[in-house]
Amino acid sequence: MSAGPARRHLPVAGWLGNYRRAGLRGDLLGALTAWALIVPESVAYAQIAGVPPQNAFYAAPVALLVYALFGRSNFLIIGATSAAAVLSAAAVSDISGDPNDAVSLSAALAVVVGVVLLVAGIARLGFITNFLAEPALVGFLFGMALTIVVRQGAKLVGVSGGDGDFFERLWTLVGKAPDWSLTTLSVAAAALALLILLERVVPRLPAALIVLVLGLGVSAALDLESHGVDTVGKIPSAVPVPRLPGIPAEDWIALAAGALGVALVVFAEAFSIANRFAREHGQEVDADREMAAVGLSNIAAGLVRGFVVSGSASRSAAATGAGGRTPMVSLIAAALILLTGAFLTPLFTDLPEPVLGAIVIMAVRSFMRVGELRRYAANDRPGLWVALTALIGVLLFDLLPGLLLAVALSLVLFIAAASRRNVAVLGCLPGTRLYADTAQHPDAATTPGVLALRPDGSLFFGNVSRVRLAVVDRVARTTPAPRAVVLDLTGSYRLGIQVLDTLDELREELAGKDIGLYLAHVRARADQDLNRHALADRLGPYGRNRTVDDAVSAASGDPV
Repeated sequence: MSAGPARRHLPVAGWLGNYRRAGLRGDLLGALTAWALIVPESVAYAQIAGVPPQNAFYAAPVALLVYALFGRSNFLIIGATSAAAVLSAAAVSDISGDPNDAVSLSAALAVVVGVVLLVAGIARLGFITNFLAEPALVGFLFGMALTIVVRQGAKLVGVSGGDGDFFERLWTLVGKAPDWSLTTLSVAAAALALLILLERVVPRLPAALIVLVLGLGVSAALDLESHGVDTVGKIPSAVPVPRLPGIPAEDWIALAAGALGVALVVFAEAFSIANRFAREHGQEVDADREMAAVGLSNIAAGLVRGFVVSGSASRSAAATGAGGRTPMVSLIAAALILLTGAFLTPLFTDLPEPVLGAIVIMAVRSFMRVGELRRYAANDRPGLWVALTALIGVLLFDLLPGLLLAVALSLVLFIAAASRRNVAVLGCLPGTRLYADTAQHPDAATTPGVLALRPDGSLFFGNVSRVRLAVVDRVARTTPAPRAVVLDLTGSYRLGIQVLDTLDELREELAGKDIGLYLAHVRARADQDLNRHALADRLGPYGRNRTVDDAVSAASGDPV
């Protein structure tokens, strides 16, 4: 394989061969910082996903390694995230509520999500994430964060959290107030206070790791378990070994539906982070190739009994802030985590559950973007209602139905925006043969007897009927009535059959009023579509024109 194809399909062949030792110090610091965050968060997110902590240590180094080999971003750190973990738990619980099935089902879900992303990336479907509207995503993530908080709240007070939606769990938690453990609550409050203090006073230090280590020390010294504080317990050594998830065929099929939604959020999360850091450093990332790389990372994680992984904003930012500038950060971090899983897991035995819950809650608080909701309230009321609908949908119907609602709302917003097309009246600019919108250029002169119009955007089945009605309405309001209508199609690169049928209806309707229809700026691909339709012959020899000026001249010299 030549260097060109190797770099195209295996990005590591490009950056590793040109790696400069001068950057190793920054990458090493970035890797140590990422490791300091990944270790405590992996334990926490494994619990969110409903699997033992060691499964997070199985997946973390493998996912980092695979992304370093195939990913295009120099700054993205792949691994377990709160969003991916809670979506995984939701999808798995729909198949089986038995905790013994969680490991195999979570691993299988990661494989299915990975395959979906890999196939979508190969098919160049990376653009799909553009249709997940930001207000819907803000509302979904806000609702997801609240759901995680109420689930972790049980750990903070030492009671069982119950089942059901957000409100049912919250009611259960409040109803058990007399049974709350004051010792557990005190440990949780101290952990939360310390996390907040460290992040505000010394933000560059790994607050989660510091609190985790202090929690372990205090728990061992005071024997908190004997005082009623739940601890993580023994974690087996975690060395990743490839293994196909052993679940029945019907469970693979059942996971497919949930996997589509999980894949969408996982990639949207990862790509938004990669794209943001790329822009900040003057680089570009390819959505399709990133989709395939994130897919391969999930497949690898699933094959070592891990769970769904995505891009982490906090770890990526921390590693970059520490000096990390290349995927070498991921390679070094993978080695460190592998050593941790193989030899250091016994250290986590005395980790108090309320400390773990506090770390998780602090990790997801950034999703509760009250300021963003206020911004929508002030500047974009429709966006606010979309965000609130997605948020309430998650709280009432759980995460995956809430996600589907957010996607549906995004599609509704897109269709609604695409279906609204302003139809501009065009006039000739003084001293030129160029035509422009008379609303923006009052000095543009219209041609007597000819009404030149332009839909501001592409015509498709969802808006062409509205455009036809707008043209008919404009004709009815024009005095004296025009003898010809020129329709500028400069925004339409394709003309589907429904669009052409509707334009033919418009031609016939105008002809009934002795008004001719002339088309301008019919682009090459649209012209091919037009040639296959009966409208092409019915327009006549002068019905299609290269420019608006040509169409106006034809209409002026060829009265109906």
